[in-house]
Amino acid sequence: NAFRWRETIGPWEQRPGHFGDVWNYWTDDGLGYYEFLQLSEDLGAAPIWVFNVGISHHDEVDTTIIEPFVKDVLDSLEFARGRAESTWGSVRAAMGHPERFPLKYVAIGNEDCDKGFYRGNYLKFYDAIRKAYPDIQMISNCDGSSRPLDHPADLYDFHVYTSAANLFIMKNKFDRTSRIGSKVFVSEYAVNEQRDAGKGSLLASLAEAAFLTGLEKNSDLVQMASYAPLFVNDNDRTWNPDAIVFNSWQQYGTPSYWMQTYFRESSGSVIHPITIGSSYSDSLAASAITWKDTHDIFLRIKIVNFGPNAVNLAISSRGLQAGVNTAKSTVTVLTSGNLLDENSFAEPNKVVPVKSELPDASEEMEAALSPYSFTSFDLALDQYSKLVAEM
Repeated sequence: NAFRWRETIGPWEQRPGHFGDVWNYWTDDGLGYYEFLQLSEDLGAAPIWVFNVGISHHDEVDTTIIEPFVKDVLDSLEFARGRAESTWGSVRAAMGHPERFPLKYVAIGNEDCDKGFYRGNYLKFYDAIRKAYPDIQMISNCDGSSRPLDHPADLYDFHVYTSAANLFIMKNKFDRTSRIGSKVFVSEYAVNEQRDAGKGSLLASLAEAAFLTGLEKNSDLVQMASYAPLFVNDNDRTWNPDAIVFNSWQQYGTPSYWMQTYFRESSGSVIHPITIGSSYSDSLAASAITWKDTHDIFLRIKIVNFGPNAVNLAISSRGLQAGVNTAKSTVTVLTSGNLLDENSFAEPNKVVPVKSELPDASEEMEAALSPYSFTSFDLALDQYSKLVAEM
């Protein structure tokens, strides 16, 4: 059931498609390797090419005969990055894209670390790619958060699917992880325990938000993160929950989708230390950043209240060189009447963020957090220097 990239780049009517026997559904590969590279380009996103290393759930290719797989991957990289005159670059050019795609990340396999031939196969791919494309960042399947990797990697992949309570606790997962060696790519995370998540609940989104505040605070180590899965066809569900649900004519975002919109400005922002002093601190998670739009600088303080009690806080922002612009400051809250509330085609906006003005915004201000909520305070600033947000 491996993704055979060569079979996905020809004319659509000639692509054979394949059956994914792990997830039990057919794909015609109309959205193939080339289209995914185009999609990344259109979105302004960096593509990550996750390729098979000769390993499946039921079988493995011995390292001594893995070379044809390595050659296949090198050809795929030439298709994406090669000169228009090269063998596979010319195929790309003939398809209408003579410019090279900026493919700079590859993941060597997926969830294969415990397989017998993974390390041997991994090193074959690693050495060949490093020699041909020394700038490409390579991602290992093995978790290096508890102990150092026993093989070279620019990043290691970390996956977590668990209960809401466990994921909330994992907000501190990377606080004490070694900064020596490979960086982290959290490529799959979600609350998926059925009693917590359902088809996408408020409860799941709050635990995930707390986890993301921890990743944000450890962004010197955690380079990238992605929720999984992104899409689900409501007429053919093989996994719950998902971020975006669609059918032939409708779509909606789950609470987990809306939660992630709070982190859109995190890339390229500045992280600030934040402390919480509250009798309810065990049920709170928070992070603070400064970010810019085209006109203004904002101090954004995000707080998850994972408990049943309303919490009153005094927020003190130290180190500001200029006052807070009250007129441009806002507060955004994600909550609902029931922890297990979900969105649906009938009620697509049952659980969505609500943005309001923040008339009392200032360097020293009082704030109220609703029970089981995710709140973002965006304080518009004129200037800032070293800043510490204390609560």
